[in-house]
Amino acid sequence: MSNTLKIILLDDELPGLAYLKMLCEQIEGVEIIKVFNNPFEFVSQIEHLEFDIAILDIEMPGLNGLEIALHLQNKPVIFCTAYQQYAADAFDMEAIDYIRKPISADRLKKAIHKAQNYLGSIQERNKMHITVNTHRGKSILYFDTILSVTTSDIDKRDKIALLNDGNSIIIKNISFQKLLKILPSDMFCQVNKKEIIAIKTVNHFVFDQITTSILSEDGKNKIFQLGTSYRNAFLACLGEV
Repeated sequence: MSNTLKIILLDDELPGLAYLKMLCEQIEGVEIIKVFNNPFEFVSQIEHLEFDIAILDIEMPGLNGLEIALHLQNKPVIFCTAYQQYAADAFDMEAIDYIRKPISADRLKKAIHKAQNYLGSIQERNKMHITVNTHRGKSILYFDTILSVTTSDIDKRDKIALLNDGNSIIIKNISFQKLLKILPSDMFCQVNKKEIIAIKTVNHFVFDQITTSILSEDGKNKIFQLGTSYRNAFLACLGEV
Protein backbone atom coordinates (compact mmCIF):
# COMPACT_ATOMS: atom_id res chain seq x y z
CA MET A 1 0.00 0.00 0.00
CA SER A 2 1.26 3.50 -0.85
CA ASN A 3 0.88 6.43 1.54
CA THR A 4 -2.34 7.33 -0.28
CA LEU A 5 -5.44 5.30 0.59
CA LYS A 6 -7.30 4.54 -2.65
CA ILE A 7 -11.04 4.32 -2.06
CA ILE A 8 -14.12 3.22 -4.01
CA LEU A 9 -17.54 4.57 -2.96
CA LEU A 10 -20.94 2.95 -3.56
CA ASP A 11 -24.31 4.37 -2.56
CA ASP A 12 -27.50 4.22 -4.63
CA GLU A 13 -28.68 7.60 -3.30
CA LEU A 14 -26.92 10.35 -5.25
CA PRO A 15 -27.16 13.10 -2.56
CA GLY A 16 -25.67 10.75 0.05
CA LEU A 17 -22.97 9.64 -2.39
CA ALA A 18 -21.99 13.24 -3.17
CA TYR A 19 -21.86 14.07 0.54
CA LEU A 20 -19.73 11.00 1.32
CA LYS A 21 -17.33 11.89 -1.51
CA MET A 22 -17.00 15.44 -0.19
CA LEU A 23 -16.21 14.22 3.34
CA CYS A 24 -13.61 11.73 2.05
CA GLU A 25 -11.87 14.42 -0.01
CA GLN A 26 -11.37 16.47 3.15
CA ILE A 27 -9.33 13.69 4.78
CA GLU A 28 -5.58 13.81 4.24
CA GLY A 29 -4.04 10.84 2.46
CA VAL A 30 -7.25 9.75 0.71
CA GLU A 31 -7.83 9.41 -3.03
CA ILE A 32 -11.27 8.63 -4.46
CA ILE A 33 -10.70 6.26 -7.38
CA LYS A 34 -14.32 6.01 -8.51
CA VAL A 35 -17.86 6.45 -7.24
CA PHE A 36 -20.87 4.27 -8.10
CA ASN A 37 -24.59 4.62 -7.50
CA ASN A 38 -25.44 1.29 -9.15
CA PRO A 39 -24.35 -1.91 -7.37
CA PHE A 40 -24.47 -4.02 -10.55
CA GLU A 41 -22.22 -1.60 -12.40
CA PHE A 42 -19.79 -1.72 -9.48
CA VAL A 43 -19.68 -5.53 -9.51
CA SER A 44 -19.13 -5.59 -13.27
CA GLN A 45 -16.06 -3.35 -12.95
CA ILE A 46 -14.45 -4.76 -9.80
CA GLU A 47 -11.73 -6.77 -11.54
CA HIS A 48 -10.58 -3.69 -13.47
CA LEU A 49 -10.32 -1.39 -10.45
CA GLU A 50 -7.25 -0.86 -8.30
CA PHE A 51 -8.20 0.26 -4.81
CA ASP A 52 -7.36 -0.34 -1.16
CA ILE A 53 -10.78 -0.15 0.46
CA ALA A 54 -14.46 0.13 -0.46
CA ILE A 55 -17.03 2.20 1.40
CA LEU A 56 -20.43 0.63 0.77
CA ASP A 57 -24.04 1.39 1.48
CA ILE A 58 -25.96 -1.73 2.50
CA GLU A 59 -29.62 -1.42 1.47
CA MET A 60 -29.71 -0.98 -2.31
CA PRO A 61 -32.15 -2.29 -4.93
CA GLY A 62 -31.28 -5.70 -6.37
CA LEU A 63 -27.97 -6.25 -4.59
CA ASN A 64 -27.06 -5.17 -1.07
CA GLY A 65 -23.69 -4.10 0.28
CA LEU A 66 -23.15 -7.32 2.25
CA GLU A 67 -23.53 -9.36 -0.94
CA ILE A 68 -21.20 -7.04 -2.83
CA ALA A 69 -18.52 -7.36 -0.16
CA LEU A 70 -18.29 -11.07 -1.01
CA HIS A 71 -17.11 -10.10 -4.50
CA LEU A 72 -14.22 -7.99 -3.24
CA GLN A 73 -11.69 -10.82 -2.70
CA ASN A 74 -10.89 -9.88 0.90
CA LYS A 75 -10.52 -6.16 0.22
CA PRO A 76 -11.27 -4.20 3.42
CA VAL A 77 -14.76 -2.70 3.64
CA ILE A 78 -16.41 0.10 5.58
CA PHE A 79 -20.20 -0.04 5.63
CA CYS A 80 -22.27 3.16 5.79
CA THR A 81 -25.98 2.66 6.40
CA ALA A 82 -28.99 4.11 8.15
CA TYR A 83 -29.86 0.69 9.56
CA GLN A 84 -28.55 -0.86 12.76
CA GLN A 85 -29.70 -4.44 12.11
CA TYR A 86 -26.86 -5.29 9.74
CA ALA A 87 -24.07 -4.54 12.18
CA ALA A 88 -23.60 -8.12 13.40
CA ASP A 89 -23.44 -9.44 9.83
CA ALA A 90 -20.97 -6.74 8.86
CA PHE A 91 -18.56 -7.55 11.67
CA ASP A 92 -18.93 -11.28 11.02
CA MET A 93 -17.48 -10.40 7.61
CA GLU A 94 -14.63 -8.61 9.42
CA ALA A 95 -15.58 -5.19 8.15
CA ILE A 96 -13.19 -2.42 9.16
CA ASP A 97 -16.06 -0.31 10.52
CA TYR A 98 -19.81 0.19 10.48
CA ILE A 99 -20.99 3.79 10.31
CA ARG A 100 -24.56 4.86 10.92
CA LYS A 101 -26.06 7.56 8.71
CA PRO A 102 -26.16 10.52 8.86
CA ILE A 103 -22.37 10.42 8.60
CA SER A 104 -20.28 12.94 10.50
CA ALA A 105 -16.86 14.07 9.33
CA ASP A 106 -15.20 12.96 12.59
CA ARG A 107 -16.79 9.52 12.52
CA LEU A 108 -15.74 8.95 8.92
CA LYS A 109 -12.22 10.12 9.66
CA LYS A 110 -11.99 7.64 12.53
CA ALA A 111 -13.06 4.80 10.22
CA ILE A 112 -10.56 5.86 7.54
CA HIS A 113 -7.75 5.90 10.10
CA LYS A 114 -8.72 2.38 11.20
CA ALA A 115 -8.44 1.27 7.57
CA GLN A 116 -5.04 2.93 7.19
CA ASN A 117 -3.76 1.23 10.35
CA TYR A 118 -5.14 -2.13 9.23
CA LEU A 119 -3.51 -1.95 5.80
CA GLY A 120 -0.28 -0.67 7.33
CA SER A 121 -0.15 -3.66 9.67
CA ILE A 122 -0.60 -6.03 6.71
CA GLN A 123 2.23 -4.29 4.90
CA GLU A 124 4.51 -4.71 7.92
CA ARG A 125 3.63 -8.39 8.23
CA ASN A 126 4.40 -8.90 4.56
CA LYS A 127 7.89 -7.52 5.13
CA MET A 128 8.57 -10.26 7.66
CA HIS A 129 8.58 -13.20 5.28
CA ILE A 130 9.77 -14.37 1.87
CA THR A 131 8.28 -16.76 -0.66
CA VAL A 132 10.85 -19.21 -2.05
CA ASN A 133 11.02 -22.33 -4.19
CA THR A 134 11.59 -25.37 -1.99
CA HIS A 135 11.49 -29.15 -2.26
CA ARG A 136 7.85 -28.88 -1.18
CA GLY A 137 6.93 -26.29 -3.82
CA LYS A 138 6.40 -22.59 -3.14
CA SER A 139 6.87 -21.97 0.58
CA ILE A 140 6.53 -18.96 2.86
CA LEU A 141 9.43 -18.56 5.29
CA TYR A 142 9.02 -16.16 8.18
CA PHE A 143 12.31 -14.54 9.13
CA ASP A 144 11.82 -15.04 12.84
CA THR A 145 11.48 -18.82 12.36
CA ILE A 146 14.83 -19.27 10.57
CA LEU A 147 17.78 -20.29 12.77
CA SER A 148 20.42 -21.01 10.14
CA VAL A 149 20.94 -21.59 6.43
CA THR A 150 23.53 -24.10 5.20
CA THR A 151 24.70 -25.10 1.72
CA SER A 152 23.40 -28.54 0.75
CA ASP A 153 26.03 -31.27 0.49
CA ILE A 154 23.96 -32.96 -2.23
CA ASP A 155 23.58 -29.93 -4.52
CA LYS A 156 25.52 -26.78 -3.68
CA ARG A 157 22.98 -24.68 -5.54
CA ASP A 158 20.44 -25.57 -2.83
CA LYS A 159 20.40 -24.25 0.73
CA ILE A 160 18.97 -25.94 3.83
CA ALA A 161 17.09 -23.66 6.22
CA LEU A 162 16.82 -24.91 9.81
CA LEU A 163 13.62 -23.68 11.46
CA ASN A 164 12.83 -23.08 15.11
CA ASP A 165 10.36 -25.98 15.21
CA GLY A 166 13.21 -28.40 14.50
CA ASN A 167 12.27 -28.97 10.88
CA SER A 168 14.41 -28.15 7.86
CA ILE A 169 13.40 -27.01 4.40
CA ILE A 170 15.47 -27.10 1.21
CA ILE A 171 15.51 -23.78 -0.66
CA LYS A 172 16.08 -24.64 -4.29
CA ASN A 173 18.72 -23.06 -6.53
CA ILE A 174 19.56 -19.86 -4.64
CA SER A 175 22.90 -18.23 -3.90
CA PHE A 176 24.03 -16.82 -0.56
CA GLN A 177 24.45 -13.49 -2.34
CA LYS A 178 20.76 -13.42 -3.26
CA LEU A 179 19.70 -14.70 0.16
CA LEU A 180 21.63 -11.98 1.94
CA LYS A 181 19.86 -9.34 -0.13
CA ILE A 182 16.52 -10.77 0.98
CA LEU A 183 17.19 -11.57 4.63
CA PRO A 184 17.19 -8.56 7.02
CA SER A 185 20.81 -7.57 7.68
CA ASP A 186 20.06 -6.87 11.34
CA MET A 187 18.77 -10.43 11.83
CA PHE A 188 21.17 -12.62 9.81
CA CYS A 189 24.87 -12.82 9.05
CA GLN A 190 27.03 -15.12 6.92
CA VAL A 191 29.75 -16.59 9.12
CA ASN A 192 31.64 -18.78 6.65
CA LYS A 193 31.42 -19.94 3.02
CA LYS A 194 28.67 -22.44 3.74
CA GLU A 195 26.57 -20.99 6.57
CA ILE A 196 24.34 -18.08 7.56
CA ILE A 197 23.04 -17.82 11.12
CA ALA A 198 20.35 -15.82 12.84
CA ILE A 199 21.93 -13.28 15.19
CA LYS A 200 19.39 -14.16 17.88
CA THR A 201 20.92 -17.64 18.16
CA VAL A 202 24.37 -16.37 19.23
CA ASN A 203 25.25 -17.29 22.81
CA HIS A 204 28.95 -16.44 22.83
CA PHE A 205 31.90 -16.38 20.47
CA VAL A 206 35.67 -16.38 20.31
CA PHE A 207 38.08 -15.48 17.53
CA ASP A 208 37.08 -18.27 15.12
CA GLN A 209 34.01 -19.94 16.65
CA ILE A 210 30.42 -19.06 17.49
CA THR A 211 28.44 -21.05 20.04
CA THR A 212 24.71 -20.81 19.45
CA SER A 213 21.46 -21.76 21.14
CA ILE A 214 20.77 -24.19 18.29
CA LEU A 215 20.90 -27.75 19.59
CA SER A 216 22.64 -30.54 17.69
CA GLU A 217 21.25 -34.08 17.49
CA ASP A 218 23.26 -34.99 20.60
CA GLY A 219 21.62 -32.15 22.55
CA LYS A 220 24.72 -29.94 22.63
CA ASN A 221 24.84 -26.32 21.54
CA LYS A 222 25.84 -26.11 17.91
CA ILE A 223 29.16 -24.41 17.14
CA PHE A 224 29.76 -22.57 13.85
CA GLN A 225 33.16 -21.74 12.44
CA LEU A 226 33.73 -18.01 12.00
CA GLY A 227 35.72 -17.42 8.82
CA THR A 228 38.42 -14.76 8.83
CA SER A 229 36.89 -12.84 5.92
CA TYR A 230 33.46 -12.84 7.61
CA ARG A 231 34.58 -11.73 11.08
CA ASN A 232 34.21 -7.97 10.65
CA ALA A 233 30.73 -8.28 9.17
CA PHE A 234 29.70 -10.56 12.04
CA LEU A 235 31.05 -8.13 14.64
CA ALA A 236 29.24 -5.29 12.90
CA CYS A 237 25.97 -7.23 13.13
CA LEU A 238 26.52 -7.48 16.87
CA GLY A 239 27.39 -3.79 17.13
CA GLU A 240 30.96 -4.60 18.14
CA VAL A 241 32.64 -2.40 15.51
